[in-house]
Amino acid sequence: MNSQSKKMELLGSASIPKALLAMGIPTMIGMLVNAFYNLVDAYFVGGLGESQMGAISVVYPLGQVVVGLGLLFGNGAASYISRLLGRGYKENADKVASTALYSSVSAGAVIIIISMVFLYPILKLLGATDSILPFAATYASLYIVSCIFNVFNVTMNNIVTSEGAAKTTMCALLTGAVLNIALDPLFIYVFNLGVAGAAIATAISQAVSTCVYLTYIFRKKSVFHFRVKDCTYTKETMSEIFKIGIPTLVFQILTSVSISLINNAAGDYGDSAIAGMGVVTRLISMGSLSVFGFIKGFQPIAGYSYGAKKFDRLREAIKTSILWSTVFCVIFGVILALFPTAIVSQFTKGDAEMIRIGAASLRANGISIMLFGFYTVYSSLFLALGKGREGFILGACRQGICFIPVILLLPIVWGLNGIMYAQPIADMLSAAITVFMAIPLHKKLNEMQKQTSAINTKDND
Repeated sequence: MNSQSKKMELLGSASIPKALLAMGIPTMIGMLVNAFYNLVDAYFVGGLGESQMGAISVVYPLGQVVVGLGLLFGNGAASYISRLLGRGYKENADKVASTALYSSVSAGAVIIIISMVFLYPILKLLGATDSILPFAATYASLYIVSCIFNVFNVTMNNIVTSEGAAKTTMCALLTGAVLNIALDPLFIYVFNLGVAGAAIATAISQAVSTCVYLTYIFRKKSVFHFRVKDCTYTKETMSEIFKIGIPTLVFQILTSVSISLINNAAGDYGDSAIAGMGVVTRLISMGSLSVFGFIKGFQPIAGYSYGAKKFDRLREAIKTSILWSTVFCVIFGVILALFPTAIVSQFTKGDAEMIRIGAASLRANGISIMLFGFYTVYSSLFLALGKGREGFILGACRQGICFIPVILLLPIVWGLNGIMYAQPIADMLSAAITVFMAIPLHKKLNEMQKQTSAINTKDND
């Protein structure tokens, strides 16, 4: 059996635990390490001072918006590709993959140029104070340009995972992350480049990850051929990509907006508050990105099973994914809730106010993130099944529909505590909404399974 046949066997007929381990764990490891090097950035930059730490916290959401373009085309295409492969439409899937890759890079280049032209106004909008702005501008001018590599990487991450090659994604993410961890102290302290050194280290690491994906393409390991001539902008193709990709992009934008709202609200309490909340954001991202990585392995299995009308397999994949992701979130959350002060203190020279704010927020977030696995499985499931509207609503809950009203209102009546506890409250509201949306979905899947069984029985007769 060749490698491409093994990928299809993994998606369609391997046992669910085996398929999830093979698809989800490599991507989870890659994204976990990827999130870890974001923490390493914060660790080394934190040694420079609170204003520098605040600078990378302010720039972070801008980079996430740019990367969101990779998710727009990559995640949108991945859902469609998995369903096409499940139906046996390999040639159509090939064209979708090419369209997504070249479109994301082109759109990413345009957004990067616009961001650089309006850099200073954007940074102020994101919450940069007068003391943080010079460091933020230095970091962003290098980091945002390098995001073109990240747009390519994120798009390929989704496409490669959709064809069952999760190990390639792990290798790309792992290589870049390990390199970034090694280069950070070298450029920041040895070459004495400060926050610019952190941006340069990230740029080099992202470029190396891009080289891993390019090697995968040029060595023809992929199921797909990425050719400009195969790009097709038909109404069907673009609507299928956008109905899943746009909710994903909106989710990414809402994530950036939520971080910006936190930065702006925390700005009233000084650079220490911005830095403390920035550390919490990166720590929580480490757990959430790990879950997202695992769920990226679940998504193509769900999409393929749905397209092939294998509803028992789909149902088993859902149950197993909820169980495994929740166990991880509980362990991760308990660690954060029990040792918040010790963890946050690693990211400062000894700023007591930053530690106090960060530790209180981290403890509350550690408790609420225990619900994150359950929420993420269903928000991803709707998108994997091509249900863009439901996926949009649920995906927008945690960082938008539930979070934005809370972060705008709660600090008014509760001060700094309102900032620290805004995300945990939004997390609990999002989990409650998930329950109400999951019930009708399962009813619909049961109906479809009965209809499919009836048709198969009639054909056999």
